[in-house]
Amino acid sequence: MNKSINQTILKAVNGDSTALEEIIREIKDPIYNLSLRMLGLTADAEDASQDILIKVITNLSAFRQEAAFQTWVYRIAVRYLIDYKKSMFAQHPLDFEYYANDIRAGYLPDDNELLFGADRQALANELKLSCTNVMLQCLDAQSRCIYILGTMFHFDSRIAAEILDMSPENYRQKLSRARHKMADFLQANCGLAKGSCDCFKRVGYAIKTHRLDPARLEFTHLKTLNHSLLEEYTEAMEVFDEQMDIFENLPHYQSPIETKQFIQKLVSSDAMMKIRTYKETV
Repeated sequence: MNKSINQTILKAVNGDSTALEEIIREIKDPIYNLSLRMLGLTADAEDASQDILIKVITNLSAFRQEAAFQTWVYRIAVRYLIDYKKSMFAQHPLDFEYYANDIRAGYLPDDNELLFGADRQALANELKLSCTNVMLQCLDAQSRCIYILGTMFHFDSRIAAEILDMSPENYRQKLSRARHKMADFLQANCGLAKGSCDCFKRVGYAIKTHRLDPARLEFTHLKTLNHSLLEEYTEAMEVFDEQMDIFENLPHYQSPIETKQFIQKLVSSDAMMKIRTYKETV
């Protein structure tokens, strides 16, 4: 965020739609990427990120500049996502044992008819992007958030601890435990870390079980985001071990939320109506 963010927030609170658009454009991509990693599916991530944007915008007047604006935004997002119950994986939770068993069972003889003319390598890449997201769901919600902030968003432990309302020491301990759990699973099961699974060979099984749709490659069709655009929201951490590279190197994406359409929807929402009613009574 630029140095004039506080002035921009003040303008937005006072009804300046251009300032509101600027704030939404600044925060929607980080919120979407955090939602996607926390929830695992693009549809769930889009729904949750819209909810979070509404929470941020309707609470802008409560921002007191006691912390950086980006930290305040992430606190709202993290609290919402850790308690989010509407996603598929919240309703059908995973654990590492179940996922390992699924990987071991997940192969079918080659059948090009299953591919519906799609390129197998493109399908394998889509499966890799999807699988790594699903793999994160094997961690409990708090551990998943800690892992994502530390490994994928590169937050400094002090800032991440502030976002999560814990001490930096506690955050580092929890991050270490989450990393060890993920590293053990990757080493045993993921071909990217010399484990047993092979995305290329698993394509047929993924299509057969409706986990991969050759006609609808969600991650492949998302627009990738230049990682430097997120650097102002994060601070560099030490380089993790080689197993963590799998997650560090995953792409960040542009939010599919259109700013102007979102604002139009927000203006007519119940939340904004309540704010207007409240302002008229005080």
